[in-house]
Amino acid sequence: MRPKVLLFLLALAAAVCPSQRRLVLIDQDGSGPGGSNQMAMLALLQAPQVEVLGITMVTGNAWRDEETLHTLRMLELTGHGAVPVARGAVFPLVRTQEETRLGSALNGNVAWLGAWGQGQTKLVETPGGVTPMTPQKLEAHGPYEIPPMPEGRPSLKAIEEDAAHFLIRQVRAHPHEVTLYAAGPLTNVALAIAIDPEFAALTRGIVLMGGSLNPQTEDPEFADSPRHEFNFWLDPEAAHITLRADWPRIDVTTVDVSIKAPFTEKMLGEIARSPQPAARYIAAWSQDRYYLWDELAACAWLDPKLITREKLVYMDVDLSRGPTYGETLTWSEKFKPKTGVRLVHAQLDLDLERFQKMFVELMTGESAGGK
Repeated sequence: MRPKVLLFLLALAAAVCPSQRRLVLIDQDGSGPGGSNQMAMLALLQAPQVEVLGITMVTGNAWRDEETLHTLRMLELTGHGAVPVARGAVFPLVRTQEETRLGSALNGNVAWLGAWGQGQTKLVETPGGVTPMTPQKLEAHGPYEIPPMPEGRPSLKAIEEDAAHFLIRQVRAHPHEVTLYAAGPLTNVALAIAIDPEFAALTRGIVLMGGSLNPQTEDPEFADSPRHEFNFWLDPEAAHITLRADWPRIDVTTVDVSIKAPFTEKMLGEIARSPQPAARYIAAWSQDRYYLWDELAACAWLDPKLITREKLVYMDVDLSRGPTYGETLTWSEKFKPKTGVRLVHAQLDLDLERFQKMFVELMTGESAGGK
C-alpha cells in the first residue's frame, strides 16, 4: 500500500473512531455539600474523554451514609445522575474512635479527626426527635441517622452492591483499562484486595491523595507533624495493604504538593459566573478557602504535566500503634526493607497556574470537548 494511501486511511480511522475514553473508578469520602471531596469528583465527572464507572463511599471526613447522600445530591444537581454510587466501609479495619480518643491523652491531639471530630456527643435526627449519640454508641453502631442537608435530600439511591465487590466487578469487566482514583481512607480498596488478590494487577494503576514527606509550611498541622496525613492515618492498615498491592503504577498526591494548591476567591468568582450546573453547585456550596487536596490528585491524572516535580520512593505506613501510628514511611532503593514495599511516584510540586486554569475550565464546561 502506498504511504499516502496509508496515511489517509489512518486519518480517516481517527476521525471516525474518536480517541478511547479513559475509564476511572472513584473511591471517596464525600463530605458535603460542596468542598474538596465533591469538587474532586466533579473534576473527573466533567472531564472530556473520561468515563466514571462508579463512585464508592468510605467514612473519612464524614460518616459514610451522610457522605453518600451528599454525593447522590451532587450528582443530581450537576446532571451526573446516571453514575452508580456504592456504599463501603463505615469503620477502619483496626483503628477505633475510642482508642484514638484515649491515645490522644498520651500522645497529644490530632488536628483533624474527620468523622470522629464531632465532639463527645453527636445530636442526630430520629423519628422521636433529636437523640444524643455518645462515642460508645457511635463506635458500636455509627450515626445512621443523617443530619439536615442544606442542599436538600436526593431522590437518587445508592446501589445495593457493596463497594468492595462493585470495585472488583468493574475492574474485571474492563481488565487493564481502569484507573482507581482513591482520595479518602483506603478501607474499601484494602477490602477489595483481600477479596480478590488479582484486583490491583488488573487495573491500569491507582491514584492516591495521601501521605506526607516533608511539607514546607508554617501551617502547624503539618509543620509540627510532617509525616502525618489524614487519609493514611485514619486507616493505617488499609493504607499498608494498598501500598503493597501489585498495582501497575502508584501515583501519590502528597501533603507536600497539596498545600501549594489553594482554592482562591478569584477561582470561585470565575466559576460563579458560569451557568453550568457544576459551576452553580460550587458557587452555592463550596465556600471554604483551603487546599485543593483531592482536586489536584484528580487533575494530575487528567493532565500529568501539572506535576513539575516528583520523587520515586518506596512508601508504607507506620503500624507500630504508638505516637507515630499511621504516619508515612519512605525509603530510597538503598535503604528499603526486604518486605515487599512498592515504588510510588510521590508528587512534590506543580504548575499552579496551569492547574487553577484547568480546574476552573472543567467546572465551567470550557475545557476542550467538555461535557
